[in-house]
Amino acid sequence: MAGRALVLFNLGGPDRLASVRPFLFNLFNDRAIVNLPLPARWLLAQLISRWRAPFARDIYRKLGGASPLLPETLAQARAIESELGASWRAFVAMRYWHPFSEETAHAVKNYAPHQIILLPLYPQYSTTTTASSLSDWQGAAAAAGLDQPTAIIGCYPKAPGFIKAHARLLQMALAEADCEKSPPRVLFSAHGLPKRIILSGDPYQWQVEETASAVVRQLAVEGLDWRVCYQSRVGPLEWIGPSTEDEIARAGTEGKSVIVVPIAFVSEHSETLVELDIDYRRRAATAGVPIYRRVSTLGVTPEFIRELADITRAVAQNGSHTCPQNRICPTQFARCCCVLGARPQR
Repeated sequence: MAGRALVLFNLGGPDRLASVRPFLFNLFNDRAIVNLPLPARWLLAQLISRWRAPFARDIYRKLGGASPLLPETLAQARAIESELGASWRAFVAMRYWHPFSEETAHAVKNYAPHQIILLPLYPQYSTTTTASSLSDWQGAAAAAGLDQPTAIIGCYPKAPGFIKAHARLLQMALAEADCEKSPPRVLFSAHGLPKRIILSGDPYQWQVEETASAVVRQLAVEGLDWRVCYQSRVGPLEWIGPSTEDEIARAGTEGKSVIVVPIAFVSEHSETLVELDIDYRRRAATAGVPIYRRVSTLGVTPEFIRELADITRAVAQNGSHTCPQNRICPTQFARCCCVLGARPQR
């Protein structure tokens, strides 16, 4: 029998321009994203993917015709695997494009581990990301006949190494900005969600804000000017705010330089390399922001990789579940991973 398997989950992205439309269809056909019965959801996903595909292709052309998310995630998998040692094998499962959970489940089956640990690369838990990936994996694992003991790492919004990695990168950006006369404003930018999802008990926004607060405490810069904001809004629904775009405009009005920290993304992809680096940089220039800088995502930063390896070892050894500290969310978040029962499966 082989050792232990670690499965990393992420969103996925098109590997060529021809993959853009089917990738979008898979995204909008997910009930966690569009909460409609299947026939209506399938039809709406067809319409949205057809409409958005030309715009999305333009985005991926700026990235060389493909998303960098899979190579970035594979690099993280290899780095964590190296940290864990020879008795571990790391696998990658993507939600909306290859390698899908079905493909990865068969690869894990062939490896025949004696234990499986599931690690979504979403530090802050949401029903639209972590829960969707774990549900997808559950079906794929059952179909592949995986019956090994399985433990889940549901979230890690305040894990020490995760926070230290963010603080170190932000400290470097603050030093490079050289804004002594006018200290910059730090914008912790996370992917937004429709407000109704948060009101239904999803803890994502609370966890994002906890992460940002923890980074600020770790940084310990007196009088730091910082805000949490949300990007990537689509559709007509009311989304959580404030929006990153509005905060950039406000900084311009106030003559403030801006440092943007992608606080919920751990890998570079279209929403960092295009939305933040190109689109929002242009908006910042138009708004009169003196200096605009964007901190890189954590990627394979040593503190982050060691933290994920440490969490994985702890979960494998003691069978704890969800976030490392167990229940951290206030009770009003009834759709927290702990409440929904994402516990070790046997």
